[in-house]
Amino acid sequence: MRPIAAAALSVAFACGAAHAAPAGPDAKMIATVDAEQAKTLKFLETMVNQNSGSRNLEGVRKVRDIVVPEFTALGFAARWIPMEQTGRAGHLVLTHKGKKGAKKLLLIGHLDTVFEPDSPFQTYVLQGDKATGPGVGDDKGGIAVILAAVRAMQAAGTLKNANIEVFLTGDEEEAGSPPEVARADLVAAAKAAHVALDFEGLSREDGKDMGSIARRSSQSWTLTIEAKSGHSSGVWGERAGDGAIYAAAKIVNALREELPEPYLTLNVGLIAGGAEAEVAEDNAHVSAQGKTNIIAGKVVARGDLRTLSPEQNRNAMRKMEGIVARTFPGVTSARIEFSEGYPPMAPTDGNKALLAKLNQVNATMGLPAMQPLDPMKRGAGDISFVAEYVDGLVGLGPHSTGDHAPGETVDVPSIWTQAKRAALLMTRLATEKSAR
Repeated sequence: MRPIAAAALSVAFACGAAHAAPAGPDAKMIATVDAEQAKTLKFLETMVNQNSGSRNLEGVRKVRDIVVPEFTALGFAARWIPMEQTGRAGHLVLTHKGKKGAKKLLLIGHLDTVFEPDSPFQTYVLQGDKATGPGVGDDKGGIAVILAAVRAMQAAGTLKNANIEVFLTGDEEEAGSPPEVARADLVAAAKAAHVALDFEGLSREDGKDMGSIARRSSQSWTLTIEAKSGHSSGVWGERAGDGAIYAAAKIVNALREELPEPYLTLNVGLIAGGAEAEVAEDNAHVSAQGKTNIIAGKVVARGDLRTLSPEQNRNAMRKMEGIVARTFPGVTSARIEFSEGYPPMAPTDGNKALLAKLNQVNATMGLPAMQPLDPMKRGAGDISFVAEYVDGLVGLGPHSTGDHAPGETVDVPSIWTQAKRAALLMTRLATEKSAR
């Protein structure tokens, strides 16, 4: 992959100092979002106070039951896709059929949170312009933005012709297994869509709202090395060799020295070595046993690989496999295995064009243009699974801080700004004719 300089990712969008006040449907949508703030916050509070940790299948289904009536009242048809076969509750799909031949918009969010029923953090609290609670930003705040936006569209008369599919996964925080089954329906929805809008959190840099047109992959790997063992007095010898731990050290060091390039990172998160070593079934623990006077016969290590494009990801895996395949004294077997993980979302021209359209909305609203966020500052997410098939934007949900930890806090005014942006953007995209 040709390195993408930061300057190449930066897109200049000029918002004129003077702008006409929003009128017609735009003004109606903006006014509706403001008029329904209390209603939207009550909906958010109800969702947040229902625990929906990824492993709390019944809790995820209860959030589904909170969400469905709000959308069916607007003319959306609800469909539930059970996912118990992957160890998770399922996905909620809400479909609004509009004008034939118009672009189909895929809105992506999720019902689950990282906070399971045993977490001490369970309750929604509103204090001024801040609200705290499990998932208040990630991603129940995103669902609240979607609902506020489509309500505003209905009030302005722009929803009736819009083709919209809202896809809310029930396992974004801890995806079901196997991932190809857990994400098959989302991929199918993307292949039938023309635009994907992801309603996870809005990113800010130095107080400025940023547009996200790319996010890196997240892919786990497991390294297993087996070597000749024996009494430590024979280490480094021609017969015994160096053992598995020395080989692992050389491989890890080679990965660190030979892989770095723009937008690629590789982390070694777990490693264990000794006479015996193994990875636990949950893949979150490694263990080893042995003695100081025994040459290490086995090493296991786990880590993650993050890249910005499918090409960069493939090239990195080939390099890693090549390093592991080298000859090391005493090693009898060395292999590296890669998980499916989250694919990358590359900063394509189509994604940049969508950000330009969002900045036209910003101009209408009298807001500054949003510059592209450095993809090094955005983790993987569900939109990554569909980025190969459809143009998309990330971060249309509200701005929040402390995500994934007790005290997660949403900036309440950002809910209104994001809902207005989404309503105006979707209204404009919905009027565009489909090329297919």
